[in-house]
Amino acid sequence: MQPDITPYFPIVQKSVLFSGVQADEVTAMLGCLGARAAAFAKGDFILRPGERATALGLLLGGTAHIAQEDFWGNRNILSRVQPGQLFAESFACTPGAVLDIGVVADSPATVLFLEVGRVLTTCSAACGFHSRVVRNLLADMAGKNLRFHEKLTHMAQRTTRQKLLSYLSAESGRQGSAQFDIPFDRQQLADYLSVDRSAMSAELSRLRREGVLDYCRNHFTLLQPPPA
Repeated sequence: MQPDITPYFPIVQKSVLFSGVQADEVTAMLGCLGARAAAFAKGDFILRPGERATALGLLLGGTAHIAQEDFWGNRNILSRVQPGQLFAESFACTPGAVLDIGVVADSPATVLFLEVGRVLTTCSAACGFHSRVVRNLLADMAGKNLRFHEKLTHMAQRTTRQKLLSYLSAESGRQGSAQFDIPFDRQQLADYLSVDRSAMSAELSRLRREGVLDYCRNHFTLLQPPPA
């Protein structure tokens, strides 16, 4: 049985996909897009590598992460997914594309799947707000493209120290404060930056001793420029 999405309707309405769409129009669009909800336990695959994605996902509750894993089990976290955010839209918008990523629930999660074919074509009801949803989808995909470019900037740094400073500096700028929280625990941050966790933890301790930054779990404070 599908979960009741009524409690999550404010999240659906405020999501990037339905930005600028009125509540009654959102309800109509959910029917047009063949919306279906599903619940997942912590650690469950929401989408598995090798599957074909015919629907994009909108996370209603809980958290998840998107990751790639190679043949030997080495994992690279691409991004975290929070309530109201979309995932798998690029794959679902490409006919015949096979997922080379997995989407995994970090906590009990509820997901709303929307049939992407109906997003990209004019629905039979000729909804006047349909084009707004298409524009929102394109804007979301463009934003993710920019964030992927930002990750490449971090990954291009030569050392673990440089990768950490590049990422933390970018997060500080994005959040507009020298104090900020990051969406990763230590292992997830190491996976995101493709570095060894022990080496990364040692580098964080070194940066703290040098007075460059301070931290407590996932809360960071940038203090002064690193030594030249």
